[in-house]
Amino acid sequence: MAVTAPSRPLKVVYRPPETYLGPTHYCPGCTHGIAHRLVAEVIEEMGLAERTIGIAPVGCAVLAYEYFDFDGVEAAHGRAPAMATGIKRVLPDRVVFTYQGDGDMASIGMGEIIHAAGRGERITVIFINNAIYGMTGGQMAPTTLPGQVTTSSPYGRDPRSQGYPIRMAELLATLDGVAYSVRHSLHDPTHIRKAKKAIRLAFEAQVRDLGFAMVELLSTCPTNWKMTPIEAMNWVRDHMTTVFPLGEYKVHPELRKLRV
Repeated sequence: MAVTAPSRPLKVVYRPPETYLGPTHYCPGCTHGIAHRLVAEVIEEMGLAERTIGIAPVGCAVLAYEYFDFDGVEAAHGRAPAMATGIKRVLPDRVVFTYQGDGDMASIGMGEIIHAAGRGERITVIFINNAIYGMTGGQMAPTTLPGQVTTSSPYGRDPRSQGYPIRMAELLATLDGVAYSVRHSLHDPTHIRKAKKAIRLAFEAQVRDLGFAMVELLSTCPTNWKMTPIEAMNWVRDHMTTVFPLGEYKVHPELRKLRV
């Protein structure tokens, strides 16, 4: 049976107009790029580009604003929630989000994120958890798994002397000011689709003035984990999800009505 070509080319790849087309500084196999695309797709679908301001602090995502075609600013290490608070209060009609890593948010920025959430600031937080300090050399982070080898825990993280991983989604869910706190993963297409829905609800929480919203995304760091991209994806699935269970930890009643 002969196969005929379509009458016109079929579009098989789509780039959200809220992203720039160009080279990336991220390592091969890093899932920051996936997270960026999901954020851009949600902002496009919600028609928020003209109102959006993104904030990237120090870390692997320090240049995140170079990939988005809307306003972006850079904050000092860990201080993105404080900057987001100021911007949102001065410009309450804007949609403000922070894009933070685990070393940034759960370590040096723990004070800022806890108090922003406790105050119920109307901001959205995208939290990338790859269980390590990525940009500064692969050191142990507050989210590093027990037994995980890093440059500052060469024999593996020992909870007796180095403590246990901090679970941010569960921690923030205990605060009254939080409208939405969830954890998803970027290790396969099924979970990526779920992550996008969560990001949409996190922005809906802000647009609807419901309170603080945070989406934690389990991500890869093949370079510092010393793995191939495929090995890193499997490591997220097999190890990270056991320490950081996926799911919704707090969902405002109005957001439950929007879930699809």
